[in-house]
Amino acid sequence: MASHSTDEAKAKRKEEKKRRKKGEKDKGDAEERKRRKREKKERRMEDGNRPDVLEPTLAEKVHHHAQVGNRELAKSSKPIEKTFYVEHREVNAMSEEEVRKCREKLQITVENLPRGMKARPVQSFEQAGFPTSLHAVTKGFQKPSPIQSQAWPIVLAGQDLVGIAATGSGKTLAFGLPAITHILGQKGKNSKGPRCLILAPTRELCQQIGDVMEKACEVCGLKCAVVYGGVPKSQQISDLRAGAEVVTATPGRLEDLVESGYCNLQGVSFLVLDEADRMLDLGFLPHIRNIVLNIRSDRQTVMFSATWPQEVQSLAVDFMYEPVRCTIGSEGLSAAKSVSQVVEVIDPKEKDARLDAVLRKYHASRKNRVLIFVLYKKEAERVEQLLQRRGWECAGIHGDKSQADRTKAVQRFKDGKCPLLIATDVAARGLDIPDVEYVINYTFPLTSEDYVHRIGRTGRAGKTGCSHTFFTFHDKARAGELQNLLRKGGQPVPQELLSFGSTVKKKESKLYGAHFKEVDMTARPTKIKFDD
Repeated sequence: MASHSTDEAKAKRKEEKKRRKKGEKDKGDAEERKRRKREKKERRMEDGNRPDVLEPTLAEKVHHHAQVGNRELAKSSKPIEKTFYVEHREVNAMSEEEVRKCREKLQITVENLPRGMKARPVQSFEQAGFPTSLHAVTKGFQKPSPIQSQAWPIVLAGQDLVGIAATGSGKTLAFGLPAITHILGQKGKNSKGPRCLILAPTRELCQQIGDVMEKACEVCGLKCAVVYGGVPKSQQISDLRAGAEVVTATPGRLEDLVESGYCNLQGVSFLVLDEADRMLDLGFLPHIRNIVLNIRSDRQTVMFSATWPQEVQSLAVDFMYEPVRCTIGSEGLSAAKSVSQVVEVIDPKEKDARLDAVLRKYHASRKNRVLIFVLYKKEAERVEQLLQRRGWECAGIHGDKSQADRTKAVQRFKDGKCPLLIATDVAARGLDIPDVEYVINYTFPLTSEDYVHRIGRTGRAGKTGCSHTFFTFHDKARAGELQNLLRKGGQPVPQELLSFGSTVKKKESKLYGAHFKEVDMTARPTKIKFDD
C-alpha cells in the first residue's frame, strides 16, 4: 500500500511539473506575442525610410468590412490574403520632395492614405514587383501611365481604392494586374465561383476589359468569362461553369445569372466597379447593390470613375472600407489635354455638307480611323446611308443593331478594314480603340459629361488627337458648360459660341427635375432630443 501511495505522489508531482512548464511556456508565448505586437505598433508609428506597407494582422484582415456585403459569409470563410506589395529599394529611397515632384509632374493627387503609408509612385514595371508570369503582359509598354504608377502600390498593399481618371488612361491594367496578383496569392483552390468580379456599364466596355484580362490571365493559367446582355446566355453559362476566376459583367445580365443560380459570387474577394459614374447614370445602382450583397463584406474593392459627384462619393461610402482616393488631373469634369478641340457653330441645315468637307480634310487617306458621334439611332442610320451614297466606306453601331453586327463593325474598325465608324452614345464609353485620330460630333450630346466621354476616344495612351464638334442654336443651353470645358483644356473659345451666353444651367435630377436638392449622403444623422 505504501509503495502504491508513493507512486501516486510521484505521478502527481510529475503532472504538476508538466503543468508548470506548460503554464510558463504559455505565459512566455503570450509575452512574445505582446512584444511582437508592440514592436509592430512602434514600426507603424515610425516615419523613417522603410517599406511602408506592413503585413496586417489576421484580425485586421478579417474585420475590415464594407457596409454593403455579406458579413456572415465573411465570418464563415477563410481570411483573404490582401498584401502583396514589397516596396522596391529605388522607390523606398525617394525623398518626400522627390515624391511630391513626381506626383506634380504626373498630375497625381492622393488622399486618405492610412497613417504611416507613403504609397510612393512606381516609375517602372519592375518597381511594381508583379509576379514573374505577368512580366510578359507589360512587355511593349515603355512605362506605367500615371494612374498605374500610383494605383499599383496602393492596391497591391491591400487597400481599397477610388481612382478618378479619364477614359483611356490605362485603368484596365491599373486594376487588372493587381487583381491577377491577388488571385494567385490566395491559398487553396476556390470552389465557389470567380475570385475577381469586374462590373462595367456597357457591353462594349465589358468586351474590351475582357480582351485585356484574357491576355493577362492566359499567361498565368487563369480563366476568364465575359457576361453581358443582348446575346444568348448559353455560352456565358458554359464559361462560368468552366471555372472562370475572373468575370467581367454588366450588372443587369449578371444579376439575372446570379438569381438563376448559374453564377456563385461567394468566392469573390476582389471587386472592381469600373466607370462607376456611368453605371449610376444608367440606373444600375439597385442591380449593383443586389449583386454585392452576395459577396463577402471583407473583400477588397477598387472603383474607377471619370468624375467625383456626390452620388459616386455615396457609392464609395457604402461599398468600400476607408478607400484611398487617387485623382489624375482635376476632380471636376474636364477633357484630356491631349485632345485638340475644334468647335464650329453652324446652321443645322449645313451639317451634311460640312460633314463631307470635314471628312475630306481629316480622312483624305481613307485609312486613318475617324469616329463620328450622333445622338439618335435613326440619325445614325441616316448619316451612315448619306456617307455611303457619297462614296465613303463606313459602318454604324447603335442600340437597334444586333450585338453580332455591332461587334463585327467595331472589329472591322479596329482592324482598319472600315476605318470610318458612326456611333450613338451607347458606344461612347465602351470603345477603347488605339490610334483613333479624329472624333467628329455631328450632333452635340445632351450632357457635357457625354461630350467629354465622346472626345476621350482619341488622344489615348499618351498620343494626341483631335475632335471637331458641330454646335447649333438648338444646343445653346449647353454653351456655358462647353465654354468652361474648352477653357479648362486650354482650348480657344469661338466668338460665335460666346454669343450664346455663358450661363451654366443647374443640373436637374432625372427623376425629380428642378424640384431636387442635392444632399450629402455621407453625413451622419443629426440627433434630435425632445423635452419631456
